[in-house]
Amino acid sequence: MNNKSQEHSTAGVYSSKGKEFTRDTNYIEDRIVVEPSGDRERPVEAGRYRLVVARACPWAHRSIIVRELLGLGDVISMGVCGPTHDADSWTFDLDPNGVDPVLGIPRLKDAYEKRFPGYPRGITVPAIVEVGTGEVVTNNFPQITLDFSTQWREFHREGAPDLYPEPLRKEMDEVMQRIFTEVNNGVYRCGFAGSQEAYDAAYDRLFTALDWLEERLADRRYLMGNTITEADIRLFTTLVRFDAVYHGHFKCNRNKLTEMPVLWAYVRDLFQTPGFGNTVDFEQIKQHYYIVHTDLNPLQIVPKGPDESGWNTEHGRESLA
Repeated sequence: MNNKSQEHSTAGVYSSKGKEFTRDTNYIEDRIVVEPSGDRERPVEAGRYRLVVARACPWAHRSIIVRELLGLGDVISMGVCGPTHDADSWTFDLDPNGVDPVLGIPRLKDAYEKRFPGYPRGITVPAIVEVGTGEVVTNNFPQITLDFSTQWREFHREGAPDLYPEPLRKEMDEVMQRIFTEVNNGVYRCGFAGSQEAYDAAYDRLFTALDWLEERLADRRYLMGNTITEADIRLFTTLVRFDAVYHGHFKCNRNKLTEMPVLWAYVRDLFQTPGFGNTVDFEQIKQHYYIVHTDLNPLQIVPKGPDESGWNTEHGRESLA
């Protein structure tokens, strides 16, 4: 299967090896930390870095939510790419003249090439760019949000949540790993399966995991208990896209999310929490998937639905806290 049209639409370039979807998980693994050591770490410093995202991308969406929940907006600026892109790079087509106003570049690829001329991998979001040099620092999306929580504490807003609490980390890491492999990546495994057999197996794995989550969340408000954590953010960005994109476009159609009572209430609870729903743009989400994935949707027709009015209805989850 030719994946050129999807090459930059997730946090990693991916391909079909044989007939089963696999994801390239090789990223720029530099970090921004309080006490740097070595060439692959840079110091935490207000105003030094710019987070580049696309509101359409579920992997970038995580970093948008964490940045907002922790109150890092004043110390880490944010550049927003448009919902569609060509096979070469995400672009700043939402900005005047199509140029990021801080970095002064029209294409995110420019920041990658500035540091790594001839960069051979996909140009992905989220990415953190050093403003002064114009060079990409990292695109390692799972580590970016964890470092926002653990390394940028000096700049967290008063009352910011602890999204990666140390006593829960062992169990959290296990939960997040299952969510990544079976749900976050599971929908893509369905959508880009290269054979009926691969699709059937991916479909079964995905809904086995969703049934597990439906059961896990039946008696607890959030994945780890009574407080929102990184685990909830990682699940939310897939669930919020489920009915709008994955159910039809990726053939994840055993049922809609709205037909799973626990998960539907859970995701509405998060959606109505400041930092979640206000960062969702359903139109950009649909434009991205239905326009960019031309092998799945060659006519690039973007659906008008589904109805979004239910997202702000009562969820009744307060009684679990």
